[in-house]
Amino acid sequence: MAGVAAIIVAAGRGERLADGGGPKQYRDLGGRTVLARAIAPFLAHGQVEHVIAVIHAHDRSRYEAAVAPHPKLLEPATGGATRQQSVANGLAALVERAPERVLIHDAARPFVTPDLITTVLAAVGPGRGAVPGAAVADTLKRCDGDGLVHETVPRAGLFAVQTPQGFRFADILAAHEQAKRRGVGGLTDDAAVAEAAGLAVRIVPSHGDNMKITTAQDLELARQRVGAVPQPADYRTGSGYDVHRLAEGDHVMLCGLRIAHDRGLDGHSDADVGLHALTDAVLGTIGAGDIGGHFPPSDPRWRGAASDRFLAHACALVRAAGGAINHLDVTLVCEAPKIGPHRQAMRDRIAAIVGIDASRVSVKATTNEGLGFVGRGEGIAALATATAMFAAGRAQGPGDAA
Repeated sequence: MAGVAAIIVAAGRGERLADGGGPKQYRDLGGRTVLARAIAPFLAHGQVEHVIAVIHAHDRSRYEAAVAPHPKLLEPATGGATRQQSVANGLAALVERAPERVLIHDAARPFVTPDLITTVLAAVGPGRGAVPGAAVADTLKRCDGDGLVHETVPRAGLFAVQTPQGFRFADILAAHEQAKRRGVGGLTDDAAVAEAAGLAVRIVPSHGDNMKITTAQDLELARQRVGAVPQPADYRTGSGYDVHRLAEGDHVMLCGLRIAHDRGLDGHSDADVGLHALTDAVLGTIGAGDIGGHFPPSDPRWRGAASDRFLAHACALVRAAGGAINHLDVTLVCEAPKIGPHRQAMRDRIAAIVGIDASRVSVKATTNEGLGFVGRGEGIAALATATAMFAAGRAQGPGDAA
């Protein structure tokens, strides 16, 4: 048993990219596919003798078009339903060659360097794997399902782990087989599989240059890095407005928060005017109509429904159209309750629903100076603006369909 083999995990479907352009590993990145760029450093590395890609069963023609033949490149293996299963299939395909060490790398990381490959290999030993990691620099918070902070997590000793991950072949093969026997699934990297089997894993230093392409923004950043962005991003803006009358009740729902009040908002759902206005604004960025067209008040399914479902649905449509929410701004117009004490919690809750940083969410409030139905305390209104970013030429929403 001697030598080094590399497994390139390329069986994913890239759902989080969700712009209709196919799996991310087969996207163009400066005249070469992401997969070709991910494989190339291993083919060129002097210590790596064999490279095998693990691909989706339906992607054989894509793979052959994306990757040129090479003496080190073996017949691809077929992936499984999860990353863990795909790696296990790749390991099984290498059993007859029985390499001493194996590197396992994600096809969505096209910028791995020869030095990092060498460093990972050097740190692998009997009963010990090695993975590249970058020390976590941001402050970390643990939150509940409503986005409320429970604690600040100490970041000392925390690392964001990358690939390639290196192991003795026999060790990681046995670890995967053990996980399968025990019915342990859903492990998102091979270090977790190794840890579950009692193997030691060492972190070797890496940095953000070894990026993973997950979202549309990641792909654009990668293209910028290789000088392959001929056009600027496409930004689209939508606006929204909603109003609900005040009725009997003991609380109002505003921007995803339950706030005690001497009356409640009347509506078919939970009547959250802030989230309703934001939902319409987000739908406006892709010309997808309004909230009533997606969640009709006449449909009993939405009676009393939490409005975070509506906003999350609108954001999913934007992602499916190839976009990403860049910024949200909502203004609440009411005489009461006071919004100021809840403003940050509202920003955090909206950010959690949408999946963006709270710094990209603005919540403002104003009164109507005693004028009109709002000024008389008969209802609450909200106005919202949403900005979404699309790769140039990629945006397509329901309003664009033929």
